Amino acid sequence: MTLVHLAEAGDVGAVLRELAALTPDERAAQAESLEARRAPLRDGWYRIPAQERDAQLAAELGCRSTPVAAADWILRTENGAMSFFACGAWMLDVVNRHPVAWRAELAAQLAGRSTPGVTVRSDLVEHLVHDTGCPVPATDGFIDSWLRWRHSTWEHPPHLRGGPRPGATLLERLRADDLSPTLLALALEQPGVYLGAESFHSLLTTEGRSYMREDTALGALISLAEEGLVERAALIRRVFTDLATTGTWGWNAAAMLTELALTPAEHTVLTRERVALAEPLLARLLQDGTRAETAPPLAYLRALALTPAEHALVLRDHVALLDLSSPVASYAQEVLIGLDEAGLLEPEVFTEACGRVLLRPEKKLVRSQLTRLDRAARTDPARAARTVLDAATVLGHRDVALQERALDVIARHLRPAGNSVLPELRTAAARISPALAARAAELFGSAPDRLTNEPDRLTDEPDRLTDEPDRLTGQYADVLPAVPDPRPVPGPVETAAEVAEELAAVVANDQDVVAFERVLDGLVRHARLDREALARALKPVMRKEPRAVLDVTQCDVYDVARALRGDEPRKDDFTARLKCHAPSPAGELLRARLAEAIDIIATDAQPFLLSVPTDATGALEAAVLVQRLAVLDGLGTTPAPADLAQALLRVTPTADEKVLAAAGQLGSDAGQRLARWLRGGGLPHRDSRPAGWPDAHARTHPTEWLRQLSPEPAPGPALFPAAATLTGPHEEVLHHPMAPFWLAQLPHHRELVMARDYFGYRVSQRGWAHALPFAAESGGPAGFALHLALAHTLTYDQQRERDAAVDALLVLAARGQLDTGLLGRQLAVMLRGRSIEANRVTGSLRTAADTGAYATVWSVLETVLPHLLRDPVVRGAGALLALGVDCASRCAAKGEIPEVTTAAGRTGSSQVVKNARLLREVLG
Repeated sequence: MTLVHLAEAGDVGAVLRELAALTPDERAAQAESLEARRAPLRDGWYRIPAQERDAQLAAELGCRSTPVAAADWILRTENGAMSFFACGAWMLDVVNRHPVAWRAELAAQLAGRSTPGVTVRSDLVEHLVHDTGCPVPATDGFIDSWLRWRHSTWEHPPHLRGGPRPGATLLERLRADDLSPTLLALALEQPGVYLGAESFHSLLTTEGRSYMREDTALGALISLAEEGLVERAALIRRVFTDLATTGTWGWNAAAMLTELALTPAEHTVLTRERVALAEPLLARLLQDGTRAETAPPLAYLRALALTPAEHALVLRDHVALLDLSSPVASYAQEVLIGLDEAGLLEPEVFTEACGRVLLRPEKKLVRSQLTRLDRAARTDPARAARTVLDAATVLGHRDVALQERALDVIARHLRPAGNSVLPELRTAAARISPALAARAAELFGSAPDRLTNEPDRLTDEPDRLTDEPDRLTGQYADVLPAVPDPRPVPGPVETAAEVAEELAAVVANDQDVVAFERVLDGLVRHARLDREALARALKPVMRKEPRAVLDVTQCDVYDVARALRGDEPRKDDFTARLKCHAPSPAGELLRARLAEAIDIIATDAQPFLLSVPTDATGALEAAVLVQRLAVLDGLGTTPAPADLAQALLRVTPTADEKVLAAAGQLGSDAGQRLARWLRGGGLPHRDSRPAGWPDAHARTHPTEWLRQLSPEPAPGPALFPAAATLTGPHEEVLHHPMAPFWLAQLPHHRELVMARDYFGYRVSQRGWAHALPFAAESGGPAGFALHLALAHTLTYDQQRERDAAVDALLVLAARGQLDTGLLGRQLAVMLRGRSIEANRVTGSLRTAADTGAYATVWSVLETVLPHLLRDPVVRGAGALLALGVDCASRCAAKGEIPEVTTAAGRTGSSQVVKNARLLREVLG
């Protein structure tokens, strides 16, 4: 029988016997027919019985007469080159038919063609090495494959004299391998051999550290070097070669160096290499970034453990790092303090470092620098003068506790510093908190006039005061933003070209309420005047579609323009999206208005829109709306329902009898409805404070306080359904983040909008803070919901969001609408409930105070602090007390706060106690 027939029968033994009986030429002659038989079987190869597969493979390999041809066949992936499971006993039976020299050549061919990173037939090569006694191959591919197989815990086939050795860890398996002494030495000298460093970072954090070390190639090599099985010097050379050439980075490199644990002598030998590795890391840190981005290079640098002398080679880089993010600056400070302690830092450079660090907001950095200043002057009194002047930088810090700490350092070294430093210290003390001015005057020999620090804070215009509580004395007034003036909406867009330009602007920025309203009205007006001309003007704008969002937004006015031109609707226009995603209440009204505008344009039903506001907040003057309705009455035109409903929600309530009389004279149903609406005062306001707050909500997150507050239906005649959704009960939905146009739909009811939309949905409010300043400028009462939105957003993790909340707070204060007591109580409840972080509250209120709003911030703090100082004292109260000291002293607040007095009377020197004592003195 031919080999093909024997393979079909699945008889491996018969194949082997037939191969033994054939000459090399006869075997070679059957190779082609075997290949032809296998070709159609490839798709279902692994569904064929194993015996049939083995018989086919044995026959194919047996037909390869030379070691080169056999190696070619074995290394084909389809023949099992990637898995030693394919190395059945039949393979050895076939190979063993050949002489020793042939098999040795096959081993050399397989090893020479192995590629690092691709696990191939190293197990077969090992077997041939042991079986023939040929030299152990020294190629990168073979050694790399051999080492990779040693990571495996699989039991190797018993017929193979090679493969993984017994052992629970890689270290144990390498110890048991008789090839280890030869191949590990070669591995360390050949960079192409993989050492598995990318998983080595787990050693830094994983419990069971020893096991993890012993189960990585590098960790095992470190242990074997300790045992003398490999040369440590070669291992170190290899590690630093990898670090320099293979891009091993961050945590991996840090773990490698930590485990390697270089001795002082080894550090010295490797100075050049370690400094070379540090330079790109420093260059990376100079680009700064988030904590996650800077942590790996920082860990790597610390693991390099440069000496002060080595750090001195890159001194200016470390000085520059002091201006960057907190972790980066902290590392640079450690290095520069070490250089100073080693006597390798010039006094001028140390002073420069102090100037960069001592006004940073991170207290830890400032305290560390002051500690170094203090220690340096204690060790070397000759540095006293420079020490007190450097420490005086902190007298301009915004944290009064750090100012006090700096005064302590200055006081300890003022005598050895001499009188020559006093003029500069007096100048620096001009910036100190008024609470510490007396002590500074006592130390420096003069009494700085506390009022010269803030000359703009005294005024003879008491009407500028936002809030003048009984505790404030004198005629102090905050420096607050100017009260926003009304921002009238320009008249109708005059030309079709301008409509196109405004449309392009709205598509690019859908946050501009005024631009949107003028575009929508402009499309209606100019479609009536000359639709063809408008369609031509709009053509260029149609090339750029709006960004895709789930909710309906102002940029969807683009779809109105497409409908006007007769273009096919875009795939995700506002009507198509609503089939899959329910809009927000504000989006529902906007959807109705956009769809209605398309109908108005198609039917030429209305010459203009009633609801275009007269103010940028969305407000619509009553007299203007009456006049617009009179025009429509004169034309015999019935206004579109969504347009009329939006106009009613926007109209500004008025007591002007002339306007009310003019509305009463309108003869249409719409006119009479407007008259009744104005006489009734429009939509009534509603208190959003939840029942039983705060006691009934003490254990809930602040985002839940307004969750169940559903607006009530509007009184009077029923509104258009989409408009009624804004004021009536509604279901919670997921939607696009809050936008200014939501507030512009109800410009006199921001409290309703904030209660419904800022906290009323199963969706994070992050990213919504940009609407807060718009809410502050909007109309209607500023009640519980608006203040809660402020309080909560003041604690967001993103600085830009906290800044938006601060801006809104200052605008409300300038308009006399900020209830500091309510805001303070909300913050206190959240802080005691641990739902917000005190350090963010402190930072945001400090930002507000630094604008000159000291009395406003103090009015908030005097409500917050008593709640925080009750047992148990809230973490972070010390920093808020420090801010209170600064604000109270600058606005001349007076009057005892019992909780502050109690805290000041406690023993100890904690920040709470120290700052409470300062505040007690200020208020006394």
